[in-house]
Amino acid sequence: MAGTIAFAITAVLAVAPKRIDLFGVVVLGLITAVGGGTLRDLILDLPIFWIEDQSYLWVAIGASVAAFAAQGFFNKRSIFAGMLLLDGLGAALFAIQAVDKVWALDFGRPLVPIILGVVTAIGGGLIRDVLAGRPTLLMGRELYAIPVLFGCILYTVLLAYLPDEHTVTAIAAVAFIFALRAAAIRWNLREPDWLLTGPRQVDPEKPEA
Repeated sequence: MAGTIAFAITAVLAVAPKRIDLFGVVVLGLITAVGGGTLRDLILDLPIFWIEDQSYLWVAIGASVAAFAAQGFFNKRSIFAGMLLLDGLGAALFAIQAVDKVWALDFGRPLVPIILGVVTAIGGGLIRDVLAGRPTLLMGRELYAIPVLFGCILYTVLLAYLPDEHTVTAIAAVAFIFALRAAAIRWNLREPDWLLTGPRQVDPEKPEA
């Protein structure tokens, strides 16, 4: 639920510069909060999680409305930084829970649990950005999807070799993703140039050798 709240609030803050009305804010907040898990359950041909437990919807709606009404509060530097950290924790929890769910179903091991873990964590944000006409998470240099990917890979390896240490390995994988994301937020870490397509961008204040 903490992750659902964080996803909904950060979604509202992300689209706030677009000056979207309350209805649009709630729709985008909902999509961000439950979109990734919805895609996962559709692929797995399982009942959609928020249909079975509608509290996810109510929490996402409430968080979206609260963020809309109190944008000034959430835009404060310290509060916004805290929300980014909570968002990172939510992404970690959603990703590892998805890997765990897919692994338990023995669905496409070992690659599919990793893919659906990443989809669950970032799918809602991708849909939100497309609908809002924003550059998606995958188009920027921010370290968001990569920590999730590495954490999902780590967890599948731990599940394969330490199947009896389920709780410990899950906590370790969540902590790993959150630590990478927190470090990226704290020190403004970005993807290196060699991971990007196109010509290398040159800092105009630093002449080339």
